[in-house]
Amino acid sequence: MTRRREAPIPRALVFAALGDPTRLALVAQLADAHPRSISQLAHGALLTRPLTRQAITKHLGVLQSAGIVRCTRAGRERRFHLDPAPIEDLRQYLDRVSQHWDNALARLKSFVEA
Repeated sequence: MTRRREAPIPRALVFAALGDPTRLALVAQLADAHPRSISQLAHGALLTRPLTRQAITKHLGVLQSAGIVRCTRAGRERRFHLDPAPIEDLRQYLDRVSQHWDNALARLKSFVEA
């Protein structure tokens, strides 16, 4: 049996998911590679304000849609962990864009100075 390859997540979706301070705090909590339940995430020290389990669930849904967070079941509890692949893809993309602009600015500088 062959495993179907998942389609890549659009970068705009990942940027949008990371554009919220609460979701960034959730990602920061999961960055240590320890899966956490919704209750553990709701009481995390990195949140700027207390959130309900429902609010955490909605934010986790956005992060899941962007492929940043994965969920596994452990009995009745769902545990969430970080999937760094979409963030790494963004980092590589931004490195390429940065290199492009560095090259363009260097060409402009040499043109102006010539």
